[in-house]
Amino acid sequence: MPPKILKIHPDDNVLVALTDLPAGETITYMGSTITLVEDVPAKHKFTLHQLLPEQEVIMYGVLVGKAVTVIPAGGRISTENVKHQASTFAGKTKFTGWNAPDVSKWAGKTFQGYRRADGQVGTANYWLVIPLVFCENRNVNIIKQAFLEELGFGQQDSYKSYVQQMVAMYQAGNTAGIAQLPLQSQEYNSQKRVFKNIDGIKFLTHEGGCGGIRQDSEALCALLAGYIHNPNVAGATVLSLGCQNAQVSILEEKLRALDPNFTKPLIVLEQQKEGTEHELLANALRQTFLGLIEADKQERQPAPLSKLVVGLECGGSDGFSGISANPAVGHAADLVVALGGKSMLSEFPELCGVEQELINRCVDEKTADRFVQLMRAYAYAAEAVGSGFDMNPSPGNIKDGLITDAIKSAGAAKKGGTSPVADVLDYGEYATKPGLTLLCTPGNDVESTTAMAGSGANIILFTTGLGTPTGNPVTPVIKVSSNTKLAQRMPDIIDIDTGPVIAGEKGIEEMGAEMLDLIIEVASGNVKTKAMQLGQDDFIPWKRGISL
Repeated sequence: MPPKILKIHPDDNVLVALTDLPAGETITYMGSTITLVEDVPAKHKFTLHQLLPEQEVIMYGVLVGKAVTVIPAGGRISTENVKHQASTFAGKTKFTGWNAPDVSKWAGKTFQGYRRADGQVGTANYWLVIPLVFCENRNVNIIKQAFLEELGFGQQDSYKSYVQQMVAMYQAGNTAGIAQLPLQSQEYNSQKRVFKNIDGIKFLTHEGGCGGIRQDSEALCALLAGYIHNPNVAGATVLSLGCQNAQVSILEEKLRALDPNFTKPLIVLEQQKEGTEHELLANALRQTFLGLIEADKQERQPAPLSKLVVGLECGGSDGFSGISANPAVGHAADLVVALGGKSMLSEFPELCGVEQELINRCVDEKTADRFVQLMRAYAYAAEAVGSGFDMNPSPGNIKDGLITDAIKSAGAAKKGGTSPVADVLDYGEYATKPGLTLLCTPGNDVESTTAMAGSGANIILFTTGLGTPTGNPVTPVIKVSSNTKLAQRMPDIIDIDTGPVIAGEKGIEEMGAEMLDLIIEVASGNVKTKAMQLGQDDFIPWKRGISL
């Protein structure tokens, strides 16, 4: 019989309901008997003993909240009886050792990737078309319309065909039949592909580049430079208006900082110099087509698993995320690090309460101090506008058991595994050191995945408990469900289900090993993730300042 409850850490004073538990049910745990005083839905937590106001709630072995009312033994914790509370943190207090996992199963294994001149290896081969400022979004979209279908990168528009069928039925007087009309699935027109070694052309429109503070434009240029430098990108076409804050010179400076010997094809066109829109677009189409001819000459080659750079993300989290999906992703991340690769943990608001653990995992004092500085600066900035990390959990998170940010953070941090923290980066900086990197980003799913791709991630593992249809333009996103019900309800967005962990059918290490095997297949181009199949190309740069 599947287990009904779980105590995550020996020091915890709450238990997790793994299935719906009714009021009055008697739970026996470690010789103690607890009678539930109210219904406890699956994913929620109840107390092992009575808690008085201001007493601590401990979960994952860390402080995650304080009682605001008397909570009887067997009482469900909620936003009504518990408030957010997290442990304080300072500098490095000890060094946390690491027992690296056994990776002999993958010794000598490779993936089929695109080797770049700078030594990086891509898991895909994309061409980028990007604007330096929102004024160029329309021109980018015109290029998109001109290229995608003609080059065979577009999807069959089944929704448009669906509407056409409904119009025909309506005009024929068959209104009743519309209610039963099925929708055909979308398919790529792969038979029309002109360039066989190019995985696609990606168009990254945004609302930045001008009007805000100069720092935002500089950060945008750093992000876009990171995308162009990403090993999954073969080359890029950049459209500039000319007068905006995000100048071409800033982008070029950021690219030189990443690679002084930058050799990828890069086409930069400035509309205020080109003349008419007609001339600009004709030049952009012509030069981009010639660039695609060069990019198509690159082919997949064997590469060691040490060339993997795995971003670690969660979104639409639930009360099971920190028990199944996130720890399994953490084990996969540990395997990648043990093989000499890189992993990347972001979303700093969702590391609240586990800072000291991460600080003690840092390889040296300098790295630890950088993390402390970035965390505190971010927290102060949130408080300065009347907010705070405690406001991070969404209504969906709370409904499914993540009632404080510290509870959410303690589970979210499990994605980072147990390996030492090799580096700490601010937004827009690029990962260069093997091992686990902490990257300062918001908790917003897309802003975070956008940043990780800009910092060099060539694969992203994305966990979800509620269902989040998110992808990235240049980095394949592997979607991991925390529970089987989600995987069955939304199979079109889930690549791997860790629900068997909750059911007691599989262990964390087994699921993590399965993830690494899937990573290798996706990195080799043998498997398209669900996000890739749906064309989920989500891209949101982080705007940190006010508009001027």
